[in-house]
Order: sequence, then C-alpha cells, then structure tokens
Amino acid sequence: MLTHSEYLGIIEQNLKDISYPSHPAGLYEPIAYILDGGGKRLRPVLTLAVCDALCGDSSKAVSQAMAVEMFHNFTLLHDDVMDRADMRRGRPTVHVRWDDRTAILSGDAMLTLSHVYSMRGCSAEQMCQVGRLLDRTAMEVYEGQQYDMDFESRNDVTVSDYLEMIRLKTSVLLGCACRLGAIMADASEEVAQAMYGYGEKLGLAFQLQDDYLDTYGDPIVFGKEIGGDIVNDKKTWLLITAMNEDTSGVLAREMDAPSENKIERVREVYDRLELDVRCHRLIDRYVDEAKAELAKADLTPAAREFFEALAENSRTRSH
Repeated sequence: MLTHSEYLGIIEQNLKDISYPSHPAGLYEPIAYILDGGGKRLRPVLTLAVCDALCGDSSKAVSQAMAVEMFHNFTLLHDDVMDRADMRRGRPTVHVRWDDRTAILSGDAMLTLSHVYSMRGCSAEQMCQVGRLLDRTAMEVYEGQQYDMDFESRNDVTVSDYLEMIRLKTSVLLGCACRLGAIMADASEEVAQAMYGYGEKLGLAFQLQDDYLDTYGDPIVFGKEIGGDIVNDKKTWLLITAMNEDTSGVLAREMDAPSENKIERVREVYDRLELDVRCHRLIDRYVDEAKAELAKADLTPAAREFFEALAENSRTRSH
C-alpha cells in the first residue's frame, strides 16, 4: 500500500498530464479550470487504494480513478448552475467566469470523457462491469439531486428521506469508486460488494460531517462562512430533526420571517436539542459500519489500517 499522499500525487499528476484539444477553447478551458481547482480527490484515491489493496498494483485502475473524478466534477459544474453558486474551492464557478451555456456544455463533455477514461485498460468482462456500475451510479446521483431540489419546497421531509437523498447524491459515488478499484483488481463479487459497502457508509458519514461543519465548524478552517445551510433553510439532518422536535416556535418563526440573528437563534435551538452531539453519534454509527465492511474483504493489516484511518478522518475532519 502507498500512502494517501502518494495516491493523491498520482491523481494530480495524471490530471496535470491531460492533453486537451486546443480547439474549441471554449469547451476545454473550463474543464481544465475546474479540474485544476483542487479538492480532496477522495473518490479517485479510493479507486487506486482499493485496487492496490486487492492486487498490489494501483496502476491498473488509474484510468478508472480519472473517470470517477471527471464524473464528480461534471456534477459540480451542473450543480453550480442549478444552485446559482458563485464560488467553488475559493474561485469563481465556471458559469460565473464564463456563462451558463458554457458550464452546461463543458459539463456534458466531462461526462463523456468520464466514460472514455472508464473503458481504458479494461478486459471485455471488466468493460461490462464498469459500464453497468457507472450507468447505475449516474442515475442514482441524478435521482439524489432531484430529491434535494424537491426538498427545497417541502416541510414534510423526514430523516429517512434525507438519509436516502444523501446516499444517492453523495454516497453511491464513493461506493462506486471503491468497487471500480475492486473490478480492476479482478476481486471476487463478495470482496467488491464489501468495498462498495465501505464507500457507501463512508459517504454517509462524510456528508453528515459536512452538514455539522456548516453550522459548527471554524470558518477559517472550514474555508467558508458558517451558517449557509441555516440561512437558506437547507434540509439537513440538523434542520429536519429540529423541525420535528422544537416546541418553542423559534425555528418556525425564523424560517417564516428570518431575523438579523437567524444563524445564532437557530443554532441555539440546535444546542438546546443537543443536535451537535446527536449528529456525531449518527456519524460514529456510519463510520463504525464502514469499518465493519472491511472485515468481509480479507485485507492485509496495512490495507485495513489505511481504510480505517480514512473512515476515522471522516468523523474528525474540520474542513
């Protein structure tokens, strides 16, 4: 097994080495721009690490790691248009720097490039497995995005609804990233499914920690202003649970007619209901479930330690 930094270095070098056609620049420059914007690269790192753990050669899955990173950033390009987001990773979003039409078309091109990369280095059997997995995952991600959009106009969203939404929108792509590595390592179905389960549970913990940090994080460390979800009445686990349990009327009033101190007043409701502690209990549950999946994959001690450390980081990270 390599270190996390070494896997990350492989991804960054391969992204840097992409040779885009020079024309039309308006199609390819936005792709290079968003891929050069950084990010955690968690998904491609998972693909490389799983392949390495199961066959000892991460190079077999480099193209598939690139494919999953390309797909992830395609979704971000389109999400930013739909959400009218101005900034992404500290820089203007593509639709702001260029325009909506450019962001949509360049995103479409990234989706196709993702498919092209995913097929490279595959045997005939691997092509079938990879293609089916990516098609299924893509449709699930789109479903999750639609649910997230639907939730904006609903006040009857349940915690179960929310958890299913983030499973689809976020977690299945992490599961996919892990399973891609297993496929390229020619792992058994049992092992591939165990690693998919690990990624899926990791994704749930990761998204819940994001929700937590948006309300309770340090803005300097987190990299953006705290309380955006509260200001926008974003249906997170915190807000949904508070809507169900707050009897003071404060939350309802702040959602109906927000005050100048909305963030502080809503956070006081969360604190009174101990939602910070309860949210972390849920995160702990998914981290533990992710680690339990590893026992089914017959990993070496070094490999298991690597994936357990990733899981632990998802509950303790501050950005």
